[in-house]
Amino acid sequence: MSTHPITVEIEPRYLSEQSSPEENIYTFSYAVTVTNNGQVATQLISRHWYFSDSAGNVQEVKGLGVIGQQPLIAPGTSFRYSSGCRLKTPSGTMHGSFFMVSEHGDRFDAPIAMVMLEADFGGRPVSRVLH
Repeated sequence: MSTHPITVEIEPRYLSEQSSPEENIYTFSYAVTVTNNGQVATQLISRHWYFSDSAGNVQEVKGLGVIGQQPLIAPGTSFRYSSGCRLKTPSGTMHGSFFMVSEHGDRFDAPIAMVMLEADFGGRPVSRVLH
């Protein structure tokens, strides 16, 4: 089995101006960078995300491309985009995968590791004591 040198980096950010904690709405943006570290151009065909809040609510998002595009990522280059999600609690996680096809016809999933989503209030992260 061959490995495909695609890396995915996520930079989450809490958007307090678009959130309403009193209504249990916590809005996050995230910047995604997909880098092709290989020797062959590869196209991002579709996405599959899971967004989970700390109350156990899970949103599954599947679809073609990202932000209306199916970018072809040349060797040694990156594609970057931003998107967002809303949770019902001030913390949660996101993870998933991108379905990719190389210019040689290889089809594979590029996994996206779990990322923590944490609202912060007054510039400090929310701290919790787990019982």
